[in-house]
Amino acid sequence: MYRRANKKIFHIVMLIVIISIILFVSGMMALRYQVKGESNIPFEITKISIAQSTEKIDNENTEEKWNFNVNQNNDIYIYVKKNSEYRKTEIIESVKIDNIIINKTNEIGETKIYKPVKDDNKMFINSQENEITEIIYTGELESNVKEQKISNQGGKIVFRYSINNLSKYISNEREEIKYEELLKLTGVRQEDIQTKLSFNISIKLKSNKIYQTTVELDIPTEKIIEKGINGVEIIDLQNLIFKRIEN
Repeated sequence: MYRRANKKIFHIVMLIVIISIILFVSGMMALRYQVKGESNIPFEITKISIAQSTEKIDNENTEEKWNFNVNQNNDIYIYVKKNSEYRKTEIIESVKIDNIIINKTNEIGETKIYKPVKDDNKMFINSQENEITEIIYTGELESNVKEQKISNQGGKIVFRYSINNLSKYISNEREEIKYEELLKLTGVRQEDIQTKLSFNISIKLKSNKIYQTTVELDIPTEKIIEKGINGVEIIDLQNLIFKRIEN
């Protein structure tokens, strides 16, 4: 009877040990997934480019020679490419940008997000009808950013983050105004425009799989104050962690 009791206790202890090991391994795998995400995804983001510019908006029916407001625009291009190491065939159904959070240092100006427009001469127009809170690019045979279409095997998606009515200039003195001088001319400082912009990117496939990551951008760069226009390319994107949110 004593031996039977010891044997029963031994089995219980072993069962507890096995369960503990299983739970530990499962926990470590879950933790690794939270930190590293998917190890091999069908499509990846290879580059983010930001075209930074300033824009003057003339105020109508004024007596002064110069009377305008200044916008600071950031056109964000995100490049999606097929992962060459992913051996299965997948097709993009859509790419969605949502959960856009604007964390701006100062409350000067009006922060807006815009979609591209179907205009032959412009990619963006800062108007209410083009303002968005999210944007979806549908997968097609060919990309067309103005119609919010992306090639089903990869392409680029674009949207704009703007600070409208950032500053104002009224004068009769200057003979001409250069675009690169707009921010300095109206006394805009780096802290007036500095923003941490974050958003989710979700890649939905025809197979109903959805992969999602969160992007954080610090914009604009310091050179925008001096130059009025600037371009930034981000290719180190190892911090982007894609997770599968649908099977």
